[in-house]
Amino acid sequence: MRLLIVVFTLLFSMVASATIDTYEFKDDVSRERFQQLTNELRCPKCQNQNLAGSNSPIASDLRREIYRMVSAGENDDQIVDFMVTRYGEFVLYRPRVTESTWVLWYGPFVLLAIGAVVILLLTRKRKKTNVIDKTLNDQDQVRLATLLDKGKDK
Repeated sequence: MRLLIVVFTLLFSMVASATIDTYEFKDDVSRERFQQLTNELRCPKCQNQNLAGSNSPIASDLRREIYRMVSAGENDDQIVDFMVTRYGEFVLYRPRVTESTWVLWYGPFVLLAIGAVVILLLTRKRKKTNVIDKTLNDQDQVRLATLLDKGKDK
């Protein structure tokens, strides 16, 4: 019985092995371009995984397509435009600056400027309240000190 379990375990464990894509390039420049493109482009099926690291069938198909386009002599912009046309801006980790991505590119700077203005206004308001405290006459300062002392006793 143990022998039968060992045989089944060995047989089924070999089915789970993954295939590795291998491509033959005419030169090192083409291989570098292929690796750069597959690292920079996102898999349309996977969440935040590039084409080079994804095991999904669509990523494998897209790697083959990129290999074909690199081998055909197309430049990087043509390959990226093909991918964006087919799958949208989602495939780019760094989307292009267009009207639809202005919030993505400039939004953090706008929020930072708003935060700086809010902090500036709060510090000015705080300075004004300190100025008011200094303008109290002697009688009001004695009264204020008495009220503060009563608050400490409670």
